[in-house]
Amino acid sequence: MEQTGRLTPSRAVSVEEQLMIFLFVVGHGASNRDAQETWQRSGSTISKYFGIVLEAIFNMSGEYIRPPNMNNVHHTIRYSNRFFPYFQGCVGAIDGTHVSACVGGARADKFRGRKGDTTWNVLAACDFDLKFTYMLSGWEGSAHDTRVLEHAISEPQHGFPFPPPGKYYLVDSGYANRGCFLAPYRGTNYHLRDRRRLGGDRKKEQFNYRHASLRNAIERTFGI
Repeated sequence: MEQTGRLTPSRAVSVEEQLMIFLFVVGHGASNRDAQETWQRSGSTISKYFGIVLEAIFNMSGEYIRPPNMNNVHHTIRYSNRFFPYFQGCVGAIDGTHVSACVGGARADKFRGRKGDTTWNVLAACDFDLKFTYMLSGWEGSAHDTRVLEHAISEPQHGFPFPPPGKYYLVDSGYANRGCFLAPYRGTNYHLRDRRRLGGDRKKEQFNYRHASLRNAIERTFGI
């Protein structure tokens, strides 16, 4: 980051220390006061360099989070009897995840997710190489995933990578099945043990099973 000019040392704080302050706060969920004690720096210095490093990392996002090649069929799909030709138009998967947020006072309620913790609701898309291709943060944990996606696709400044006609992203049943977003059939089981026990529409169940298997890419990408 120093070689590319994203971070520069000051007379008092080296680039290495700037990064360590940032990683200490993010990695440990540490407060400004904790960082002051650990690094023996003033609160204003901690805040200043945390902000500088955060902005530098944000500006790097375009180098690592890029839209996928939407013109080719990914090899995960092309060479799989489970997925090809049924999902040959799929360019990736989309879902939301919750990231812990330190919020106090009256604002905390807006950030409480389903589990009661204060979080950010982050929308992300990935390809089948398990690489993020889009990300939108900034929504409170109480916001529904569909609301976050609607905001992403309706506001041009967020740069959502729309696929060409005939292409689409896989989404779970919490999202609407429309346009370039393909959701599973609602109210249909897809686990083999459920199908043996309950019967039902075999074609829909098979579709949902394959849909879930392919869409699992976004869960695995979050987990990396």
